[in-house]
Order: sequence, then C-alpha cells, then structure tokens
Amino acid sequence: MKTIRRLIYGEVLLAIALVALGFLALFLFFDLVDELQHLGRRSSLEATANIYQIRHALLYVALLVPNHLYELLPISVLIGTIFVMARLAQSSEYTILRTSGLGPWRALRLLLGLGAFFVLLSFAVGDYLAPASDRAAQLLKARYQNRITVGQTGAWLKEKQTYNNYVVNVKALTPENKMRGVRIFEFNNQGQIVSTTEAPQATFGEGDAWVLSQVTREEFPQTGDAGARGKGTPQDNNPRITRQTLPSYQWRSGISAEMVAVALLKPERMATIDLFNYVRHLDANGQTAQRYEIEFWKKVFYPLSCLVMVMLALPFAYLHFRSGGIAGYVFAGVMIGISFFLLNNVFGYIGNLRNWQPWLAAAAPGLLYMTVSLGAFGWLVVKR
Repeated sequence: MKTIRRLIYGEVLLAIALVALGFLALFLFFDLVDELQHLGRRSSLEATANIYQIRHALLYVALLVPNHLYELLPISVLIGTIFVMARLAQSSEYTILRTSGLGPWRALRLLLGLGAFFVLLSFAVGDYLAPASDRAAQLLKARYQNRITVGQTGAWLKEKQTYNNYVVNVKALTPENKMRGVRIFEFNNQGQIVSTTEAPQATFGEGDAWVLSQVTREEFPQTGDAGARGKGTPQDNNPRITRQTLPSYQWRSGISAEMVAVALLKPERMATIDLFNYVRHLDANGQTAQRYEIEFWKKVFYPLSCLVMVMLALPFAYLHFRSGGIAGYVFAGVMIGISFFLLNNVFGYIGNLRNWQPWLAAAAPGLLYMTVSLGAFGWLVVKR
C-alpha cells in the first residue's frame, strides 16, 4: 500500500503543481499588464525615489501571488487529480492497481488523505501568508498613491461606550499605518449629538487610544441644559456651541488597527481571526454584519473544498476508454472548477441580498458539489 500511495501521491502532487504554476503565470501576466498604466506616477512629494517604476510593479505583482494561490488551490487540486486519474485509467494502470487490492473505498481514503494536506496548505496560505502579503502589496501601492481608501468617504465604524455612542469616519490609511481625515461623532443615549472631533491625521497610540493631531473639536449643549438654568436672560438660554483647537487629542477606543484595516481593505483577504473579531465588534455595536459573517464562514469552509475536489476526481479513474486523449476530461475538470468558483461567489452575494444564514450561504456550494461527487462515486464506482 505504501508503494501505491507513493505512486499516486507523487503523480498527483506533480500535476497539481504544474496546473497551479500555469494559472499563476497567467494571473501574473494579467496583473502586470494592469500595472503598466501606473508606471511613472509620482507621490505628492515629487521625489525621484517615489516614482512608481517597473521594479515596484513586479514586486507588487509578486506580493499578490499568495492570494491567487489561495483562490486557485481547489481548482488546481481538481484539475491535477482528474488528469492523473484519467491517465491512469487510459493506460490501464489503475486497473492493475485495483487488482492489487486498491478498492473504491480505499482509493477514496487515499485521496482524502491527500486532500487533507491541501486543506491545511490552503488554510495556512489563506490565513497567514495571503493577508500579510496582500497588506504589504497595498502599502507598497499606497506609497505612490499616498493612501489606502475605499469608496468616496472611506471607512465608517461605530462603537458603544459606557455613556455615549461614537461614529467614526476614517478616510484613508497611509503606508506608515497612520489614519487620514479622521472624524469622530459623539452621541448620547437619546441620539443627540454631543460633540464632533476632526483631525487631518491620527495614529494608534499605546493601549486603547487614538492620538489625533491638529484637532478641531466642537461640543454641543444638550436639550434642556439651558432651561435647567432656570431664570436667565434670553441670551443665556440660547444654546451655544463650544469650539476649540487642540494640537493633539487622545481618544480612548476599542477600535484597533486591524478593525480599521478590515474596513478599508477587502474582507475576503483578511485572516479568519480578524474577520471574527470584526464581526463581534459589529454585533456589539448594533451594526449589520451579514457580509462579514458570510466572508468569515467562507474562510472557514473554503479550504475544505479541496476534499470535495478530490472526491469529484475519483470517478474519472473508473471511466473505461481505450483510445483518444484525455483532453476532454481535463476540460470537464476545468469547467467544474470554474463553476464551483463562480457559485461560491454567487451564493455569497445571494445570501447577503436574501439574508440567508451566513454559514449556509458559505457552505452551500461545497455541500452541492459534495452531493454530486458522492452520487457519481456511488453510481459509477460502487454500483457499476
């Protein structure tokens, strides 16, 4: 059995590596072509060292490789395994393996063991390597575009504290991990605005504190404050806004740098634990977390799709053909992989629009393809 395992594992690993390299080369080419339009751009400092050059574009494209690898691993596993299984069946090698004691269930366990390896690899790439490299890529790009931002107004966050509620707007994040265009709106429990704080720049201080620079702060009187003074002139009863300018201001907050990064960067490119913490923050502050919950569960279930892919590939070893190439079967594997990738995204959007259970929207494509693979395995392998 060790000999059979070495044979199949060696063939499948080599095929998957070649397929993944082919896809990555294609994506690298497209990314590089897309980056050519940005060559020669200068930062606001107008310095020669801040010109976006070809070496920066190549480095940026290289930093996107782990994220592409994470997205392509299930498809590569499917195509590579189908190619090997179909080739073994075509050359009658798999028939010899069957007569040597490789039954259907043993073959399934054999491939599931290989699939488990790719599950761990996909999790490691998607949770550790891809988020770090993607963040480095965005910071590299921001060095020449001066900021990382999303939409026209940036990121909006909300936080409930002991006495008041806060709504925070961060327009952009710089490569030095500084925030630009910070606005903090403070409300009391009755929904009345208490104060506004604006600063062109802010940094994450020690502990749970933001350090704002060149601050403009306005404090608004609460309804009934003037009337509570009782007898007074009409001028005294008029509410007055207190405005002050401060060189620096510390604001205590539980909103961390990772939460701001999640709000500004794409959620599907964040680590699972960061998404989990951000979802908890949104729930604690009464905000809708449906989109981020779906992305969290997709991060949980997506590596498991490698197991589904090897299950889909096994029935190809039991197809009987003597002549002709295996290009048609490889093409079928490509179509199945692409359809899985598309369905995985479509179910996420539909689940967000229709307010499905997040785990169901994320797990539905995998469950559907697992049902198909088990049906094909039962009909083609066991029954026939």
